[in-house]
Amino acid sequence: MKWTDNTWTQIEPIYQKIINMPFIEELQKGTLPLEKFQYYMGQDSFYLENFARSLALIGARAQNTTQALDFIRFAEGAIVVEKALHDSYFKEFGLTERGNIEPTTHHYIHFLKSTTALDQIEIAMSAVLPCFWIYKKVGDYIYNNPLNDQNPFQKWIDTYAGKKFEELVLKSKNICDEVAEDCTKQQQERMTQTFIEASKLEFMFWDSAYQLKTW
Repeated sequence: MKWTDNTWTQIEPIYQKIINMPFIEELQKGTLPLEKFQYYMGQDSFYLENFARSLALIGARAQNTTQALDFIRFAEGAIVVEKALHDSYFKEFGLTERGNIEPTTHHYIHFLKSTTALDQIEIAMSAVLPCFWIYKKVGDYIYNNPLNDQNPFQKWIDTYAGKKFEELVLKSKNICDEVAEDCTKQQQERMTQTFIEASKLEFMFWDSAYQLKTW
């Protein structure tokens, strides 16, 4: 069994909690209060900026030149998405500024940056994978189970259910499987634990937006 297949089985309960949480259910119905989506978009802007830096750091550290180039491209893509938030989504949803970095966002981005800077490269790669993979799974779930044919959040849904994002997710999964093959059992276990921790932070990120959590 591939490392990614085995690891997903371990976070399946977390994923089920995510698709059943109020934020995702109301996003799916198109009834999520604007204030909560605005909070989410502002925090996501901070997150993507730092996620891109983490991806670029992996690219700089990777010994395999193909993998290094892939992660640099991932970083570029994250920056493009972050810019799109300002140029499109912010205007569409009436957000003039992104506000402050709130507690969960702060925790998540520092988890990513410390892991990608200080841990072994395969651990770093496993830390950023949940953001790609879980977003794809959630996007597909909502897209394939529509509850509102005039959903105001359809553009967001289409982004993560799209073919381009799917290709990115598959590439990032394949890279993790490749590096896992050359790891010891102990290293693979550390990769899995880091993946689980990042998956929990994905849940917390959406939950904090629903709760409008601040310092």
